[in-house]
Amino acid sequence: MKPPSLLSLAIDSALLNIAYITDLSNIPEPILLELFLKTLSAGKLNERVLKMFMATGSEEILSEIQALNIQHIVMPVLPTRCSEKF
Repeated sequence: MKPPSLLSLAIDSALLNIAYITDLSNIPEPILLELFLKTLSAGKLNERVLKMFMATGSEEILSEIQALNIQHIVMPVLPTRCSEKF
């Protein structure tokens, strides 16, 4: 049995801590794409993580998002009745 590589251990560690990562801009594109795909398969892609991946500007990531038709969740702004008394 072959032991895991240092790269695969680093990607797995980043996946476990994806909620605490704030910037992905310094990660090379092949590693970034693998992290994105593993994030998808692990079910850890949420709105904040999606924005973080999109902020990298990686063409491969953006094309994957478009191919999978992943869209932002638009939260509607509901009007309030601040001027009226109930």
